[in-house]
Amino acid sequence: MKGHMARFTLLLCITAAVSASHQTCVPEDVKHSPWISMNEMQIGCWSSFISEEKTEVHILNLNFAPTDPRMFSLEMVNATSMNLIILISPEIAHCVCRINANVNIYVSKDSQIVFYANEHPNNIHKEDFPAEGQELVKWAKQKFGGVTSFTTMKNLQTLTSTGTNGTKPGSPDCILKSENALEKHFMRINTKPLDFKSCSPQTSGNQPELHIINIPENGNICNVFVHVDSKRTSVFLRGPQGTTWTFINLQHSQFGSNNVITLATMGHKILPKITLNNDSAESVQREALRYFKANTFTSYTELLPGATPIFLVLGKEDSVVPEIVDQKTPVIPNTTHAPQQMPLLMQLYTSPDYRSPLDPSTKVQSDKRIYAEISGHPLGDIALNIKVFKCFVSSKSSCPVEKELPFIPEPCSSISCPNSTRLSFSLDQLQELTSTTWDLECSVKLCYSEKCGDGGRVKRNLEVTQPCLPPPSPPCFDFGLPGVLGIAFGGFLIGVLLIGALWFIKIKTGYPTGLDISSTAANLPGCPCSGAKRQPVSTNPSPSENSSANASIGSTQSTPTSSMA
Repeated sequence: MKGHMARFTLLLCITAAVSASHQTCVPEDVKHSPWISMNEMQIGCWSSFISEEKTEVHILNLNFAPTDPRMFSLEMVNATSMNLIILISPEIAHCVCRINANVNIYVSKDSQIVFYANEHPNNIHKEDFPAEGQELVKWAKQKFGGVTSFTTMKNLQTLTSTGTNGTKPGSPDCILKSENALEKHFMRINTKPLDFKSCSPQTSGNQPELHIINIPENGNICNVFVHVDSKRTSVFLRGPQGTTWTFINLQHSQFGSNNVITLATMGHKILPKITLNNDSAESVQREALRYFKANTFTSYTELLPGATPIFLVLGKEDSVVPEIVDQKTPVIPNTTHAPQQMPLLMQLYTSPDYRSPLDPSTKVQSDKRIYAEISGHPLGDIALNIKVFKCFVSSKSSCPVEKELPFIPEPCSSISCPNSTRLSFSLDQLQELTSTTWDLECSVKLCYSEKCGDGGRVKRNLEVTQPCLPPPSPPCFDFGLPGVLGIAFGGFLIGVLLIGALWFIKIKTGYPTGLDISSTAANLPGCPCSGAKRQPVSTNPSPSENSSANASIGSTQSTPTSSMA
């Protein structure tokens, strides 16, 4: 029995040792990593200046290590019109230079650069200009009117023009500061890669990424700028005391470090919550796995930076390098999409109790009020407050319409809805529109203490229908006092008009002029006698009357005579 227990214990130990060995890896010297790219931050500037002759002015400040060959290549056949100033130490250097007729190169009088393959030798000019950066900018401004860019490069191998304009929107003044030269889109820079160690254990592709960066204790204390290009990424950072890590774009990242972390978009610092003095690769890897409660990691990188700041990009190799923020005045990086500090989710409800989530396919009547809750996951050890500052809806019809949607903040305690905020909307203004499919989108800010930074936008689909209207009821006439008076006046007016019409007809179709109304009234039965004097009837009939009526008259007169007899 004891023998079986001993074998079983030994088997468990071997299994645990094998499992532990698979969780770590041994770093090796490499020149390239599929997960991380880096370069040193240098002094430079970039502006919108262009001369009246539509010519740009660029300055290259080239530095070479004593052990590296002083040989580089300039590929500027498709470059725009420019004056290119090359600042380099007086030691001899070799340049394979391919330029076009619109590129003029200026070097100092004591320069020993040898140009090869140059088809425009007359475009090389020697000038007496200062060797200090700020003074050289002043000299170029006096000679050419301004400076479009100033770029410092260490151990340059190849510089290739992309053929695009080299100006940057904004100020025409070129003020020197620490920058990342790779962000300048008008040229591609290839320098000698920095030496570093890296390794990666065998991981499955469906797991979240975990990257570990370690600066050993014998490394220089410096500022390291980190840009995370992949989502669902965790980053563990370890360096000597005094090292500062600055996140440019978190991209839904979680992080942990034994050093101070600065969020560039927020302008505040996060103090370390990890104590790790052991800088060995295995210790750092195991601490990262313990901190994130992970079984494995994606990559481990160990580097020894120089005196200048370092810029790291974690994620895809072909990612676009964003603009670096100034260390003194943190601002939002100039990226294509607004940097999202943590993943955001918008859930809609039909009642203020927030108990019945609204299905995305359910249609909402435009006369109803909807309730929304915007939530997110905390970043590392910091919880950020979500503040909504603008919401709008945009239709998905052939004629797109965008309307700002006013909202009312709803009460929400930190216990009932942590890391979220609640608000409600009224859809009344959508009743007059024919579209039914809308995108509801809100812009938010992420706040820590009293400082806020851009949190991006959160979007949700919304189906809206018009309410069913009741059938119209028959009109009901109200006969009030004004109505009665109006009807009475109308009747009176109609009577007057009718009497006038009858009078008019009587005049046009009545008796001859000699017969007045009084005689007419006298012969009508029931009419009172007129006070007018009756006119005597003529006894002498007209000749025509005598010939036709004598007989009748005579017969008429004889009747009473015979009867009387």
